[in-house]
Amino acid sequence: MPSRSTRAACTEGGPVRLADFIERNMPTIVNAWEDFAATLFPAAAQASSGTLRDHAEQILQAIAEDLRTPQTRQEQAAKSKGQATGSPIQGRTAAQTHALLRAASGFSMQQLVAEYRALRASVLRLWFDAEPPGLQAVEDIGRFNEAIDEAVAESVDFFSREVDRWRNVFLGVLGHDLRGPLNAILMTSQLISRIGDGTPVCEPTARLIRSGERMKQLLDDLLDYSRTSLELGLPVSPAPCDLAAVCQEEVEVQRAALPGCRIEYAAAGATQGTRDASRIRQVVGNLVTNAARYGHPASPVAVRLRGGDADVRLSVENEGPTIPRETIEFLFEPLRRAAEGSAQAERTSMGLGLFIVRQVAQAHGGTVSVDSADGRTVFTVLLPRTPRQAA
Repeated sequence: MPSRSTRAACTEGGPVRLADFIERNMPTIVNAWEDFAATLFPAAAQASSGTLRDHAEQILQAIAEDLRTPQTRQEQAAKSKGQATGSPIQGRTAAQTHALLRAASGFSMQQLVAEYRALRASVLRLWFDAEPPGLQAVEDIGRFNEAIDEAVAESVDFFSREVDRWRNVFLGVLGHDLRGPLNAILMTSQLISRIGDGTPVCEPTARLIRSGERMKQLLDDLLDYSRTSLELGLPVSPAPCDLAAVCQEEVEVQRAALPGCRIEYAAAGATQGTRDASRIRQVVGNLVTNAARYGHPASPVAVRLRGGDADVRLSVENEGPTIPRETIEFLFEPLRRAAEGSAQAERTSMGLGLFIVRQVAQAHGGTVSVDSADGRTVFTVLLPRTPRQAA
């Protein structure tokens, strides 16, 4: 039952509009918010009253203000579709800030949404219990539900972004911290290999070194992904180099790393330019590895480099299953892997190789594209001859 003060506030002067009811009964509504938030374990177990009430009053005030704002039918339709436009100078809303703080406090997204569900129910229940609804109650309820839904959408969006941000920070820290022990393992393995040259221990040591190099490549890709996800950009250090020689060096490395794959290489035209050679080698390595993983084992992987007047074209071609058009759209998305491929390939791939290829191309102001038809797939990287700002 509503309190005596609530009933008195609602009966004086006739039916009270919902916006006025929310403002007049703010303490009661916020208390109900806190009582429900206190049940959201385990995050609520150690939370203070201030944490549980976090931004509840500001959210309710924003809802009341929204209810009082005139709205045309066109604006109502746009708002129902999530197309409402806010002020360009408006900062972060209370719902958005609330979501960030809930994520930082260890609440789940389901608990965040449940708070709004409980708020919707408690406000309407208190309002209906106070007195019979007036003639404009239907309009108020509709507008109130719109405002709650908008706050939910804002909160969920910012909550998801914050969770993704912390996940990427964790991956970056993990990748960085693992490199130290891995480098120690590699250096020790290389030392043992030199000491035991010509002895039975050499082959196991060589396998250990190859596995360590593979782990190092995975960690490098993970660090690059974390940087781009945190909007730090992919670092490149352009310097004068001959792309033909750079690609030749990486092809030789891949031939040693993939002894069961026949890799063909050809270069033509003017291939000198200002590029980050280590990043270009990364592009070649990722594209060749991808082609060897998903192409026909008996068919060669063809690497072609051609310098033109306006750009340099790098292509990697292989025979294999045609990639469906709908799949091509997602090939360069991070943490995705093609459906085809051996089980071993799936276990040793994080789905970051092609993502890194695109990021390197864009960092050089270039592009990457895919053409797959009639059992042949070609990845083409275009790099402008004159370096320009990355897209």
